[in-house]
Amino acid sequence: MQRRRFIRLAGGGLVAAAVAGPLAACSAFEVPPGAVAAWQPPAADTELRRWLLAHALLAPNPHNMQPWLADLRTPGEITLRLDPQRLLPATDPYGRQILMGAGAFLELLLMAAAERGQRAELALFPDGEPAERLDGRAFARVRLAADAGVPRDPLFAQVLRRRTDRRAYDPARPPSVADGQALQAAAAPFALRFGLAGSTAADAPRLQAIRTIAREAWRLELTTEAPMMESMKVLRIGAAEIDRHRDGITITRPLLVALARTGLFDRSRFPAPDSQATQGQIDEFDAVTAATPAYLWLVSEGNRRAQQVDAGRAYVRVNLAGSAVGLAMHPNQQSLQEYPEVAGPYRAIHELLGAPAPKFTVQMLARVGHLPAGTAAQPPAPRRGLARQFGA
Repeated sequence: MQRRRFIRLAGGGLVAAAVAGPLAACSAFEVPPGAVAAWQPPAADTELRRWLLAHALLAPNPHNMQPWLADLRTPGEITLRLDPQRLLPATDPYGRQILMGAGAFLELLLMAAAERGQRAELALFPDGEPAERLDGRAFARVRLAADAGVPRDPLFAQVLRRRTDRRAYDPARPPSVADGQALQAAAAPFALRFGLAGSTAADAPRLQAIRTIAREAWRLELTTEAPMMESMKVLRIGAAEIDRHRDGITITRPLLVALARTGLFDRSRFPAPDSQATQGQIDEFDAVTAATPAYLWLVSEGNRRAQQVDAGRAYVRVNLAGSAVGLAMHPNQQSLQEYPEVAGPYRAIHELLGAPAPKFTVQMLARVGHLPAGTAAQPPAPRRGLARQFGA
């Protein structure tokens, strides 16, 4: 869910010439309209289940892989599975974050069902929970029945407006206490502990400690080959690639687009940890982190598969509630990942947040704040859409 602002490179004469040439005048540096067309409301006459899925597929999810598969063969029912080709075994070896994305997808689907006057009977892992690794079993089955008495969720109004915003926030404008209460209320339907640091002056020591852990976890991810290369393989650089894939990590920066177009950026090779490219990313993340006025987190007691799904359901509700009160949000999951090299930050963040593992699991850590005054709205992330994902 957190790496759009991915590569920063210092340019030389050859690159400057490439940017100044024909590339600079084209739309290669923009996300093409087709790649974000899914964020438009679906047609009113769209078949009910596809109308629900058209909203669900807008859910935040790791690396924007959109790994969900929907089986519509049984009338009045939706069975949901995960695409094994769209998992992230290096950064998410046990599939915890993937299941959180699946939970966010499921929550939006259920909210959309209520909006259409449908009672949704939900069964999580109807064929049993996966163990250490995700498998091909369904993660949910939803049965629908018309029921005019089903209450609509006011957060549904934010579904098409919700964003993940990776830019720097205004360090002088933390969420208010009332904002924090709204976010906490959004997560309340689930058995998770909600936390927020940054709304009061007393939060300053914890806020700084979170920033330190987040920076170290990011540095480790960039300098560890397997997770870094997993991200490199799903970079979508420039309009043509973005439109072709409509998933992954979107890059529109002119310099990197030019490098890719001229064959000067090799995505098949691990960048050296001390390279200018890697250090540039570290510096940029450090600057964004230093300007972050607040962090929120969600903690479960235990780490069962159903809890991971619930954490994703809770987070997307928090994200929608943030949108409603004008807050920007950006998951910082690096310190919560389970690959060996990040064990130090993992242990540190759990201890800092009063959630010692393995009894507790910090399921979500996210930056939250206001954008600087005058900052334009964040455009939506690409989505593959109904036709590509579900044969609509």
